[in-house]
Amino acid sequence: MPRRRTAALLAAALLTVGVVGCSGEPEPSQRAVAPTQPTEPPKATTPAPRVPAGTAPSGSFAVGVRQLKLNRDGDRPLPVTIWYPARGSAGGSAERSAPAATGRFPVVMFSHGLNGRPDDYATLLTRWSAAGLVVAAPTFPHTARGGDGNVLDVLNQPADVSYALTRVLALDAKAGDPLRGRLATDRVAAAGHSAGGVTTIGLFTAGRDDRLDAGVVFAGTALGVGTAFAGAAAPQLFVHGEADEVVGYASGRAAYDRVPWPKAMLSLPKGDHGRALLTDGAALRVVSDTTVEFLRWTLYGDAAARGRLPVEAARGGLATLDDRL
Repeated sequence: MPRRRTAALLAAALLTVGVVGCSGEPEPSQRAVAPTQPTEPPKATTPAPRVPAGTAPSGSFAVGVRQLKLNRDGDRPLPVTIWYPARGSAGGSAERSAPAATGRFPVVMFSHGLNGRPDDYATLLTRWSAAGLVVAAPTFPHTARGGDGNVLDVLNQPADVSYALTRVLALDAKAGDPLRGRLATDRVAAAGHSAGGVTTIGLFTAGRDDRLDAGVVFAGTALGVGTAFAGAAAPQLFVHGEADEVVGYASGRAAYDRVPWPKAMLSLPKGDHGRALLTDGAALRVVSDTTVEFLRWTLYGDAAARGRLPVEAARGGLATLDDRL
């Protein structure tokens, strides 16, 4: 499909409503920023996931939060919010610059939706960190709230995430950094919502980052980034509301169906485009608990977490799980 038509379809899918479900924001601009042309990805293979068997932490951690100021190529500012397991008592709000907990923790790169920001997803992402994960979330220069809203710049975001990932992983060896010696640099996943879901799919297709072991796609579509999933097998979990008013459920399902690796799809029959991700409620608890078990399995190699995943998905009868993991 010609790039101009693909970009128009992507814009049509994502411009209808702000993809984090916010109202009252100005309509996004469509000023052009030329997408980076991806190189041809390698063909997909299907070996077993690379993470060896292990056990995820059984308890919960306190959560710390910090900011990392990045800029790709000098003209793409990418401030990154990092939530991480911290010392202290579990529960409560994330504490800024709290001392990191002892251990080495897998890393999850999270991409926000159009007109969103990482803090919008703090309820979900701090639960991931409390379970023993470091979550790094860039604020994208054009699609974040307060930017120019250029939806076409989504096509540049997989490269932004790969750049940010390199810089985040480097903290593990940086003298004096609070996260020195705390990152499991060989255990990495990507996740994202809506436009961030497009970004995440792109990290496994046209912009394949071989460091990624797993992906979580919330209300995403493959428009603009394609479904040529490439490289080593990386299990995928798709989460989509069947009443999604922005990215139709069928679009997300079509992308999911093309994944050639172990995969599952958590469907919420009454779910919309993802407002449940932004507020603490029963649906968010199902989503957060299911995704935590998926990440424990894929990043810690925890077989028990794999067994708990369908149980969490079925809790309360709010969702169904197509389980092909």
